[in-house]
Amino acid sequence: MAKKITDRQARAIKPTDKPIAAGVTGLTLQPTTVQGRGKWNLRFVSPVTGKRRDMGLGVFPDVAVAAALEEAEKARKLIAAGNDPIDARQVLQTIPTFEQAARQRWEQVAPSFRNAKHKTQWITSLEQHIFPSIGALKVDALTPKHFADALAPSWLGIPETAKRTKMRCADVMSACWARGFTQSNPLDVVEHLLPSNAAVFRQHHQPAMPWKDVPAFIKQHLSEKPIVGARAALLFLILTAARSGEVRGATWQEIDFDVGLWTVPAARMKAGKDHRVPLSGAALDLLRHQLLGEHKPRPDGLIFPALRGGQLSDMALTSFLHRVKPASDIAGRVATAHGFRSSFRNWAADNRYESDLAERALAHVIANKVQAAYERTDRLEARKKMMNQWAEFLMTSGVDE
Repeated sequence: MAKKITDRQARAIKPTDKPIAAGVTGLTLQPTTVQGRGKWNLRFVSPVTGKRRDMGLGVFPDVAVAAALEEAEKARKLIAAGNDPIDARQVLQTIPTFEQAARQRWEQVAPSFRNAKHKTQWITSLEQHIFPSIGALKVDALTPKHFADALAPSWLGIPETAKRTKMRCADVMSACWARGFTQSNPLDVVEHLLPSNAAVFRQHHQPAMPWKDVPAFIKQHLSEKPIVGARAALLFLILTAARSGEVRGATWQEIDFDVGLWTVPAARMKAGKDHRVPLSGAALDLLRHQLLGEHKPRPDGLIFPALRGGQLSDMALTSFLHRVKPASDIAGRVATAHGFRSSFRNWAADNRYESDLAERALAHVIANKVQAAYERTDRLEARKKMMNQWAEFLMTSGVDE
């Protein structure tokens, strides 16, 4: 092993001296124009490019002998592992804090938000719940415990907000991982450090009507003609298991009566993709009823306009439900319009329909990414049979025999 340079040797270096070997392969202390000052230099062959490179480790005595030897040893270990220490140092110098990474990620994703409120909520949730505690830390230093401690105050108190905040943190850290700033995503395992909030999430879901009660509700409140306005929109929502905004914004150009299909454009879909909805006979009959004798309605005309014109507000459906007070699966709470999607989902599960089929009917993103990548079809034909069965159940089960 080469003899390591001593502090006395380093202090004695003169401008006219030759470089002094420091005891680590390739490391020398090179003279400067000032006596007693020298530049630490590590010469090596890059395992990445195969070319010779010189890596500066600072100036003696600002960088002491022991510190220079330690840094040179670290660099040699990187070289032995097949890494270029200069490249590694450049990456380290550019590693952002979590707040910097989050704001940069927000700039990337913000244009994809169609709703200004959601766009603002993305960053404000991090500003309120995450930045105060860990925003100033470098992302490569963050551990699952850091995020668990930051999320803990809201995890049980405001679970929906905490869940969304966690997802946004995970998105930021995934982007950091992709850029080489981290070696993993600490959010993948953070829930193991947090108390279970499954029961809390169940308490915060949208109140839904038990599926066995839906036919009687339709018969009592949505069957008397004329079925127009909020009542018509709600019935169509139940028949199609669609979201309120998708129904209220529906136009005639989205309907194909010949094949019984409603194509919701990507702009109105939560997932940002066109969604094909097979229409049952009952749904088609309801649509024909909305024509009010018109054979050729305006293509861009709303199917379920407000009585005074324009699009129905979400409150129109909510007000109707509050007026008729349908019971839900949460004691003391009225069933919501969105809750009928849960009614459909539970009906599908209890009637042994494939989970994947029901999820596609609800336009949910497939959780299994591998399955999503290989299954290009939206299984329209299979969904058509299921939605016809759902409509038959809704429109006949509540009729007195």
